[in-house]
Amino acid sequence: MSRTITIDKFLTKSEDWVPVIPDASYKQITARLWGKGLTLRGEVPGSAIAAARQICAKAGQFLISRIDARHGAFGIVPEELDGALVSNDFPCFDIDASKVLPHYFEWYSRTPEFIDLCRRASEGSTNRVRMKEDKFLRMSVPLPSLDDQYRMVERLDRVSMLIDTAKSLRAQAKRDATKLLERLHFEFSSGLEQPLGKYIFLAEDKVEVMSHEHYPQVGIRGFAGGLFFKEATAGSDTSYKSYNLLHSDLLVVSQPKGWEGAVAVTTDIHRGWFASPEYRTFRCRDDMLHPSYLRQFVGTEWFQGQLKKLTRGQGARRERLRPEMLTEMMVRMPPISDQKRVLLVHERIERMTRPGDSLLTDMDSLIPAMLHETFNVRTKPT
Repeated sequence: MSRTITIDKFLTKSEDWVPVIPDASYKQITARLWGKGLTLRGEVPGSAIAAARQICAKAGQFLISRIDARHGAFGIVPEELDGALVSNDFPCFDIDASKVLPHYFEWYSRTPEFIDLCRRASEGSTNRVRMKEDKFLRMSVPLPSLDDQYRMVERLDRVSMLIDTAKSLRAQAKRDATKLLERLHFEFSSGLEQPLGKYIFLAEDKVEVMSHEHYPQVGIRGFAGGLFFKEATAGSDTSYKSYNLLHSDLLVVSQPKGWEGAVAVTTDIHRGWFASPEYRTFRCRDDMLHPSYLRQFVGTEWFQGQLKKLTRGQGARRERLRPEMLTEMMVRMPPISDQKRVLLVHERIERMTRPGDSLLTDMDSLIPAMLHETFNVRTKPT
């Protein structure tokens, strides 16, 4: 039977407040949800930070978001974020490694049990829920011996590394298949460049937003990362007057982020979902461009590079990607008969290099299962 320890026995709040210098540059931190750790939000001049002083985060500290702790927004500060500034809404804690190994606590914090602990330590009305620090610090977590902590961490790290290697090999195979498609594309393309508008046209199914309805949303990842599903938005919670209803085989383009590759082609699984009016949708001309070919082509380095050239500006001042900019982009495109031939080659290579859907599912579920097995033990207080 494992023992437990209250969090205040090994976490000590850091009070390393530093003055913000207007001419200096500072890293800022984003705490990703559901135990996915911390990442760089960006670097800003001190003049862009409203507060006169902020907390200086140190590598190895545990940082947690008061607002989103109940949603798993926390993590160990990595070396690359050492010295980043955070507001008082992101308390940082030093970890007493003589009692709890930081890496052990990092793994434990990814468990549903720890996220539930943070939820129970959070109080407030719907829009003002905050983690109560005192309540959080009084919570208890498992306390194996340091030797057991080392063994648990070593096992989890080893399996995580193997999964990462497998996913890396899969990603490399996918990149190689995309490069092959790009080479075949230009080998089969002939004749003069034509505007992309010869092959696609704007096609939007606008649906009026009703305050009493809910609208399941999609988003688009940059750099050809594809579409992803988001939570439904209530009509009463948006200022948009309409949404774009999605169908299969639509090219979806983000106007704000199209320049960085936020484009994708829908499949049947996206049918009936909605996209904000910031996303413009296009359909292929049946006799000119196969949707499956376009789905692969938008992920090529060539196409992604062309998107960057369509708009000007930097950061928040970047020009939006308007539909006419996209349709005026010059391309060479193989005849549709050759598109189908290239697709056959691409699909055969994909089948040879990708693991089955069940294997991918197993890999994604392995770490959560191991966390449950590792930390779901009977405990008694210290």
